[in-house]
Amino acid sequence: MGKRQEKDFFIRTTQKLRFLRLLRFCSLRERRNLMGVEAEIDRLPMDLLAHIFVLFTSFTDLAQASGVCKKWKQGVIESLARRNNLSFAGWKMDDDSTARLVCHAYNLRKLDIPRSRWGCQITDAGLLRISLAKCASNLSSISLWGLTGITDEGVVQLISRTRSLQHLNVGGTFITDESLFAIARSCPKLENIVLWSCRHVTEGGLLALVDKCLKLKSMNVWGTRVPVECLNNLLILSPTLEIKA
Repeated sequence: MGKRQEKDFFIRTTQKLRFLRLLRFCSLRERRNLMGVEAEIDRLPMDLLAHIFVLFTSFTDLAQASGVCKKWKQGVIESLARRNNLSFAGWKMDDDSTARLVCHAYNLRKLDIPRSRWGCQITDAGLLRISLAKCASNLSSISLWGLTGITDEGVVQLISRTRSLQHLNVGGTFITDESLFAIARSCPKLENIVLWSCRHVTEGGLLALVDKCLKLKSMNVWGTRVPVECLNNLLILSPTLEIKA
């Protein structure tokens, strides 16, 4: 199927979501007449339906689509399994909704759960559920920027399952050296880490990180309370390390 046809199907699927919202205000007779018009899109093969849902950027629309019928629900699930990247930036998410989506995304490589202006309610319980997802061991990039509801407990649980991790952003959280020790043990492929304003980390945790993560290229420690002498010691361990402070 060509790009133009894919776009047309995407538009028609979106239109059907709006159409289904309209049905709630119609009589039974009106619904039967209108549903005959929408029969064509229901004949789409599952593979194509899932491909269309991959193009959806709104989690609200995905949730509504999964409620249309069993076929559409399966299409949404299969579309999640095809995604390599999930970003919840700008969405109001909680432990349950986030974990359910991640658990269906078997091929996920990049996970972005930053603090949202709407109030992201992710806690250690959510990170624990995410750590049990099939994709956890394949994640190469994770951002938990600004999530003040998480602690070492949740971060350690998640990090212990992410041995493919290369990029990690835990800036603006309240993690301590306990999380850094876990990262040092579990993430041998780590290349860069953001610890922006993590004021509870100390020299001991940073030294362990640089000592064990031999592929580490850059580290953002702006806003931390580590002294200049600590940064010099890190450069002695790894002269090529780029430190942003």
